[in-house]
Amino acid sequence: MHSNLLSALLVVSSFTSLAADPCAGLPTHAQLKAALVAARGQDNGGFNLDMWGTLVSRTGEVCAVAFTGKNATAQWPGSRVISAQKANTANAFGLPGLALATANLYSAVQPGGSLFGLQESNPVDVHVAYAGAASAFGQPGDPMVGKRIGGVNVFGGGLALYDKAGELIGALGVSGDSSCADHAIAWRVRNALELDFVPAGVGAGGVDQITFTGPWSQPHCKDAAAEDAVVKALPATRKK
Repeated sequence: MHSNLLSALLVVSSFTSLAADPCAGLPTHAQLKAALVAARGQDNGGFNLDMWGTLVSRTGEVCAVAFTGKNATAQWPGSRVISAQKANTANAFGLPGLALATANLYSAVQPGGSLFGLQESNPVDVHVAYAGAASAFGQPGDPMVGKRIGGVNVFGGGLALYDKAGELIGALGVSGDSSCADHAIAWRVRNALELDFVPAGVGAGGVDQITFTGPWSQPHCKDAAAEDAVVKALPATRKK
């Protein structure tokens, strides 16, 4: 009886902790920015553009927003919200035992696909997306932080985050280049942050890797041979 009570209290305690700080266990703004800058600097098969990156918690709150350029307009302004939308998608459709990258959703949501209409199911909250002063965008106090952005995105750049225990703790979204490059950069960022203990997925290699053929694929973006080479060279996911 005592053991059952203790277990129940531990579960309640974990939920209380999550509610108190949903971003606990996720990287800081500085850590996200450093990893994003390093990943953007590698050969990702895209247009070599600056990037936005967003982290969301498992309960959907935005925890950090960062960019790689010299200021907030050095990368596509529209990609700030898209990066958050991608993070929300990877979190919303990720499970403890199965990760879905946003790139894995592309084919299934096309007309006639098994998930057609998914991209309309959870709209972006525009009051969150465009609130606050533009001067704060991408800074530690970005107006999206602490709020739920919503949104569903169905091309590369969003990945669920799994810690060393294999626990799903949130997701990362990256935007600002071709969607194929976005995926590669997100993959590198997740690896650098050591949050890629992915249990399984529908993509290449049985994880949430982008694939360019089959029912869970998305098209090549710019240069098929270069993009295939980039994906092949990406680091393997970790095992818990």
